[in-house]
Amino acid sequence: MTYVSESPLHNAVNKASTALFQTAYKYGVKKVIFGMEPDDAHEATINFSRNAGKIAPLMWLLRQMIDYTDPILETKVMGVDFNNPFGLSAGLDKNCDMSTVLEAAGFGFETVGSTTARPSDGNPRPWFHRLPEYASMMVHAGLANDGSEKVINRVEKAYTKSTTMRLSVSIARTNDDFTKDDAEGIEDYRISMERAVGKSHMIEVNISCPNTRVGERFVNPETLDKLFDVLDTVEHPQPVLVKMPQDKAWPEFKELLDVLAEHKVDGVTIANLRKDRTGLTIPTDWKGNLSGMPAYAKSNELIERTYCDYGERFAIAGVGGVFTPEQAYRKIRAGSSLVMFVSSLMFRGPQNITTLKRGLADLLRRDGFDTVSEAVGIDVA
Repeated sequence: MTYVSESPLHNAVNKASTALFQTAYKYGVKKVIFGMEPDDAHEATINFSRNAGKIAPLMWLLRQMIDYTDPILETKVMGVDFNNPFGLSAGLDKNCDMSTVLEAAGFGFETVGSTTARPSDGNPRPWFHRLPEYASMMVHAGLANDGSEKVINRVEKAYTKSTTMRLSVSIARTNDDFTKDDAEGIEDYRISMERAVGKSHMIEVNISCPNTRVGERFVNPETLDKLFDVLDTVEHPQPVLVKMPQDKAWPEFKELLDVLAEHKVDGVTIANLRKDRTGLTIPTDWKGNLSGMPAYAKSNELIERTYCDYGERFAIAGVGGVFTPEQAYRKIRAGSSLVMFVSSLMFRGPQNITTLKRGLADLLRRDGFDTVSEAVGIDVA
């Protein structure tokens, strides 16, 4: 493999192309997208990605222009080899429509979903509100998706075809009128887990979506233990992560980790959307919870404390407020082996993945590291 970082010509082209994409997005594409209602912009993004991904020459050109590769970014986490530690978090590509475009752009991995045992229309619209003053999106989609039977079949196709990007599928409990008791919820997870066996590089179990009718039923120790008593019986070759809630005090968060440590769980995603609106001026009739920068500080705190107490037990995928290489590096130094984002893709543009990768490589070299893994948790006493 020839790395962009080791080819002066390709490196120069990559820098110039990234700058061109950045300018075009900031002064052109973003104005169009932000001129649309957020729900419409979301649908337009998905449709464009689905259709663009079918044009092989366009995908080749995209890869040549902005996919920055560098050996220092390669890492191995939970037994999975990644070209780089950056991934798209669940919530944008709900039905696996974007994988081809994301791979060509240079993502290390993506998390599809969350998907559920039954198809779901999600919550009443609007699903999204923009908060540019806070670099945030308010999200209230409610796990809308085509159902895990269809979605995971698409994931399997992407997983089979992918050469440089890893695929993770996030599974959750269906948010619809047929939702019943906890036993029904556990069975819902089990069905999707069985469908996902061997069809992706990773499985993420989302226990913490805050936008559902029955709430977060599995973010207490007792019900979480019951859930994984069942999921542990499903044999699967992929590593499993659990997407954790953000709005928990450390003692409560730690109780959940203690439960997960007794089960077949390899990693934790920290963390889901922020519920707390303290200090933020947001219309009271806007439903949903917060992504982006409002989630950054609490996410980092939970990452650091988790790494300090469970760094030998769980790999950590950090998510929340990653717009710059420095913010990504902070999560890595706090204990994240993988770094995920969604909001910065919308606010900064598709080339931001290149900015993050190139910037992280520079920061690692500046501080004398040879690999990403050497920097993981370095700031945790």
